Amino acid sequence: MSFPSNDWYFFFIFLQSAAPPVLAQQLVVGYYAETCPNVESIVSNAVANAYQQDAGTAPGLLRLHFHDCFVQGCDGSVLLDGPNSEKTAGPNLSLRGFEVVDTIKQQLEAACPATVSCADILAYAARDSVVQSGGSTWDVPAGRYDGFVSIASEAVAALPDPTFTVDELTNAFATVGLSQLDMLTLSGAHTIGRTHCSSILNRLYPTVDPDLDPTLATQLISLCPNGAPDGTTVMNLDPTTPFTFDNEYYSNLPNGKAMLQSDQVLWNDFSTQFASTINSFVGPVWDTSFGDSMVTMSNINIKSSTEGEIRLNCHVTNSRAAAAAAAGTGQ
Repeated sequence: MSFPSNDWYFFFIFLQSAAPPVLAQQLVVGYYAETCPNVESIVSNAVANAYQQDAGTAPGLLRLHFHDCFVQGCDGSVLLDGPNSEKTAGPNLSLRGFEVVDTIKQQLEAACPATVSCADILAYAARDSVVQSGGSTWDVPAGRYDGFVSIASEAVAALPDPTFTVDELTNAFATVGLSQLDMLTLSGAHTIGRTHCSSILNRLYPTVDPDLDPTLATQLISLCPNGAPDGTTVMNLDPTTPFTFDNEYYSNLPNGKAMLQSDQVLWNDFSTQFASTINSFVGPVWDTSFGDSMVTMSNINIKSSTEGEIRLNCHVTNSRAAAAAAAGTGQ
């Protein structure tokens, strides 16, 4: 493979940097400077402590923010409990990191009660998870309110599937206001994290996907035999540097080492192959662009103060929490 020409290279860098993310009107960097000045240090310390115990915390928290923003916007709806809530949807059954969010919320309620939303916690924690994994930091605008609605069927409809084509991925991101370039950039989050057999069986059975590296295919078949879904076996999304937030994800694509079909298609499709190549060669370009696209994503469908609230418990709306407390005291 030859490196793209300098003209194309610099044109691509221009595309990556020419349009900085537009912030929703009510979101501000340093939003809690007066009301909760230690919010970012509280979140970053909690994420660092959790990461030291389990490196899987980082992709877990990053994925929570993604899955939150794609459904009802970035409003903490993925955190709500309930028999038909988002967290009960198939794509969300493997989400993790809820206990870290709970710890952060408890610490913030002690430091500055009823001030920091659960949605903002997710945005800060996603950024800090990338930093813990070796990626670059970015400024996180805040001021989100927590939503009242969480519906499983909406998560099923909105979240990208691991079997999607580039067109399907592009449409899924466009539905929430993100560009194809945002999609390509944010897909690099798969440089950390893991997946289950159920997400890759279509590449192994009844025949092996010819785009899959033969050695990797043999390993995956041994992990996921007989084409049967396995809810316990996991494998790294990036088999090369699975715990480091780097651009190796893009280098894996032309070598057939993408785990998911929805990752491999970024190399196979002409519309995304060039940008994938640039990202594989020039990590700093992608690393910076990732933070920009995260800010853009974190602005999806921001709730106003009349449309949301600052939850005191990330698992329930304040009205439900108050009703449960009243019932518990006999009121």
